Amino acid sequence: MVCEWFARERNWPADDPEFGDGTDSGTRRVIDRQRLHAIVRAAGDIAMASWPGHAGNDALDVWGKADSSPVSAADLAVDEFLRGELGALLPAAGWLSEETVDDPAQRKRDLIWLVDPIDGTRDYIHGRKGWAVSVALINTKRPLLGLLCAPARGEFWYAEAGRGSWRNGERLVASQRDTLPGARVPARFLSHEDADLVSVDQPNSIALRIAMVAAGEADLLATVRWGYEWDIGAAALIAREAGAAVTDAFGHPLNYNKHDPRAFGVLVTAPAIHGAAVERLAERAARLA
Repeated sequence: MVCEWFARERNWPADDPEFGDGTDSGTRRVIDRQRLHAIVRAAGDIAMASWPGHAGNDALDVWGKADSSPVSAADLAVDEFLRGELGALLPAAGWLSEETVDDPAQRKRDLIWLVDPIDGTRDYIHGRKGWAVSVALINTKRPLLGLLCAPARGEFWYAEAGRGSWRNGERLVASQRDTLPGARVPARFLSHEDADLVSVDQPNSIALRIAMVAAGEADLLATVRWGYEWDIGAAALIAREAGAAVTDAFGHPLNYNKHDPRAFGVLVTAPAIHGAAVERLAERAARLA
C-alpha cells in the first residue's frame, strides 16, 4: 500500500482533511506505508532482543551521557538501523535523533525524520515495559506521520496528519473529560497543588504518557521543564489526531525542526480542560522556564 503526500507552493488551511497542518514545497512525496511500518516494527524487535525484561538478557551495556541520562548499546543499534532504513525509504528527508550528533545540513531540509530510538530508556534498562521506539516525519515544522512501537506492551501506534490515529488497528478517540478536578494524570506522585487530580500508571516514556491521553486512558499529561522534539513528535501527532489538545506548557502550538530542538513543557489534554490546565500551570511554567 502506498501513502501519497502532495505538497504545494501555498500552505493548505489548518482544517484541510488531506494535510491537517499544511505542507510547503512543490514536490510529490510517496511513502510505502507498509514498508515504513515494517521498519519501525523491526526496530522494536532489535530493542526487544536486548531488553533486560527477557529472561537471560542481563548483559546490556549501559553508560551515562554528558547530561547524566542513561544510554544503552540497544539505543545506538536501533538508531543506526533506523537511520539506514528510513534514509533508504525517503532519501529526500533529513535526520534528527536523540542518539545522533546533530548535522545542520540535514536540518535544512523541509522533510526530516525525527527519532527517539528508545524513549523511556530508564524503564528499558531496568526490564520494565514503559518504553517505545518513536518515529515521526516532519514537513516544514509540522508532523505528517507519527509511529510508536512498544513491543514489550504489545502495542503499535500510528497517526497520519488529517486522517486519524490508531493503536493495534483500532481508531483512537481521546479523553472527553470536561472538568479538571478528578482528571487522570500519568504520575507516581502529585504535588499539593494538584491534589484534586488522580494519578494513574506512569511509563517512563513521555511518548507513551502522551499516547495514554490519545487512547482515553488519561485525561491530562503535563510537563514543566525543557524537553526535546524527538521525545514528543510522534506521540503529539497521535494525540492530536485522536482529538486531544496539544501545546507546550504555556498553551502555545508545538513546532519542530527548529534551530533549538527544545520546547518548554508539553501539555496534552482532553479538549474541554485544556484552558483550565494552562491556567493552572501558568505560574509554575513562568517560574521554571
